[in-house]
Amino acid sequence: MGRYSYVAILAFVMAGCLWLEIALRTRVFRRWRRLVLSILPAVAVFFVWDVYAVAAGHWWFDPDRVLGIDLPGSVPLDEVLFFIAIPIASILTLEAVRSVKDHWTVGDEDPPR
Repeated sequence: MGRYSYVAILAFVMAGCLWLEIALRTRVFRRWRRLVLSILPAVAVFFVWDVYAVAAGHWWFDPDRVLGIDLPGSVPLDEVLFFIAIPIASILTLEAVRSVKDHWTVGDEDPPR
């Protein structure tokens, strides 16, 4: 698998949760603005963190395990996909739980009456 290891793990994570959108009608992708606003801060912060950590020599990415497409700061595309895929999986999971629990709010809705 080598070069596709990181992306394969992300695909496995997404395969494990994308069905929730359809089966439990989580409507995560239908509310795409909300999704983007939820994910964008994490992507930005962790991308900057990775750029710093790589530049400072704190960590590196095994070139045999990533696609080989580097973004500015020597951060692999795979890593940015991780910053997108894992929050999507988390949000899908949260919304799936909310869809099977009646009236379970997480703070952004009016409480049930």
